[in-house]
Amino acid sequence: VLAELIEKFVSHLSESKTDCYFSTGSYKAMDADVKKENLSSVQQLGVEMTVRYGKYLNLLKEDAENGLCFVLKNCEEFLKQQQRTVVSSLCCLQEHYAGYDWFASSIFLIMSGDRERTLIFLQQFSCLLASAFLWLPRLHLSMHLPVTTVEYGIHPVYFCSAHHVEMLLKAELPLVCSAFQMSGFTPSQICLQWITQCFWNYMDWSEICHYIAICIFLGPDYQIYICISLFRHLQQDILKHTEA
Repeated sequence: VLAELIEKFVSHLSESKTDCYFSTGSYKAMDADVKKENLSSVQQLGVEMTVRYGKYLNLLKEDAENGLCFVLKNCEEFLKQQQRTVVSSLCCLQEHYAGYDWFASSIFLIMSGDRERTLIFLQQFSCLLASAFLWLPRLHLSMHLPVTTVEYGIHPVYFCSAHHVEMLLKAELPLVCSAFQMSGFTPSQICLQWITQCFWNYMDWSEICHYIAICIFLGPDYQIYICISLFRHLQQDILKHTEA
């Protein structure tokens, strides 16, 4: 039901010029084109974890690994069309996105391992503003960002979403904010970790689905409110750890 709902919603928005924030270009997924591409060791490990988790949730069948590899390779090729060339020694500014694509993997699980359905959804979703904040590889070396922003290697999720979380935290949860200041650690670092991993290993699968759906339906600013609500939920634990 969730898969159909987000598919119809995103399909409807992607057909509206006023809702399309990014251009998508044209891309046709082909088995032959991506067979020669190899996934990095980080991506291979991520694929193993995703398939294991998907089977645990009874969402994936035996041949799911090939399907997920197909999705990840095609996503990389598709997003490459909208990247600019940057010469830098920073690991995060190399041709390939340095981490694992947790968002694409989450959509693959929501679509029950249907690779074509997943790719069509991701291509349509990539033109919406929410994709910039939910799908981190979406803006890797992106031509949609100013050159200076790309060269710094800092993702907009960090200086937009995570920054606003810190601003709201001061007003909404001053004790939590003080606890972080005393620890010498920033809430934005935690938020970036949560968002990058699409809350995997932090929330249950149903809650991860709710997070993705809420941000798609109501807008990417709900990413900020969800982080704030998590800090509120964890407030007592955070304060207990601070005292200890």
